[in-house]
Amino acid sequence: MTIRMQAIARSPARPHGPSVAAAAVVVAGLAAAAAVPTAAVAQTRDQIRIVGSSTVFPFTTAVAEAFGRSGRYKTPVVESTGTGGGLKLFCAGVGPAHPDIADASRRIRKSEADQCAANGVTAVTELKIGYDGIALASSKRTAPAPLSTAILWRALAKEVPGTGAAAGRMVANPYRLWSDIDPSLPKAPIEVLGPPPTSGTRDTFNELVMLEGCRKLPDVAALIADETARERACMTIREDGAYVEVGENDNLIVQKLGANPGAFGVFGYSYLDQNRDSLQAARMDGVELTPETVAAGRYELSRPLYIYVKNAHAGVIPGIRDFIREYTSERALGDDGYLLDKGLIPEPTALREAARVEAVNLTPFQF
Repeated sequence: MTIRMQAIARSPARPHGPSVAAAAVVVAGLAAAAAVPTAAVAQTRDQIRIVGSSTVFPFTTAVAEAFGRSGRYKTPVVESTGTGGGLKLFCAGVGPAHPDIADASRRIRKSEADQCAANGVTAVTELKIGYDGIALASSKRTAPAPLSTAILWRALAKEVPGTGAAAGRMVANPYRLWSDIDPSLPKAPIEVLGPPPTSGTRDTFNELVMLEGCRKLPDVAALIADETARERACMTIREDGAYVEVGENDNLIVQKLGANPGAFGVFGYSYLDQNRDSLQAARMDGVELTPETVAAGRYELSRPLYIYVKNAHAGVIPGIRDFIREYTSERALGDDGYLLDKGLIPEPTALREAARVEAVNLTPFQF
């Protein structure tokens, strides 16, 4: 049995990268596995099960509730497990014990696609539902602070270039206050509340904040010549309490910011939008986080959001195709759709139309 695998094309985290708005991922050409007996799937479960990203969770939950109100099917079960955890569950196999759909705040990785293929999950529909911007949010009880990826890297990296007697080598991060990095910043302890490594938001934060911020500092490249070692050092976050892993529940970060006005929280735009009465987002390199700056690609920490559908379950687990129709409808994803009220930043109309056709038809796409 021959496996033919093409390299996964990485999707940029910015809105103006390649925009195949919806496509199906055929992660391996296993002819025998493609014909997974539907009897293996059609055992006892009559309710769609969805796992994955906490960022996508409120959008999928809203669609699930609208779908359930139609009365034709049971309301899908939606679990917030984090992108990495959700894709691990999703790729574990075919059958009623495994989820039908995975929410993701980043694109599926090659290693995850390989795991899907190894477990017989050989055709997966990919739908890009829209865009999101990662907020560095704080309580409105504090003065707004302008930040940048370079400042955040200096604040959160485990090791930074030394100064004075330590010049010429990387040293353990000495910065304790924001003002230690830049005197114009608050004279307050560095404290950032964010997601754990299983989160797609954490992956995006590592790439768009830690790696990009590090690249803006030529001292690092001069001190770490090997590119692989340098990238690893750039994305290694300090473990001395400046960055606090709160878990996969973004609402918990929101609550903690209310109790700790000196801290910043890392989460998707929708959570900021739903809490504007108490929270504010820091400008990143002078750019405010708004739907317009995200859609235009001006806000640095913008990214596409996805859902993945297991093709082998469609037509067996009741309602999967109709659920996708609801998700891709204008009343959900449109410029005036109900997901806009949840903080989703939609794709342009033409791309939404293409996405709808591709997704409902479960059109295959081979990486």
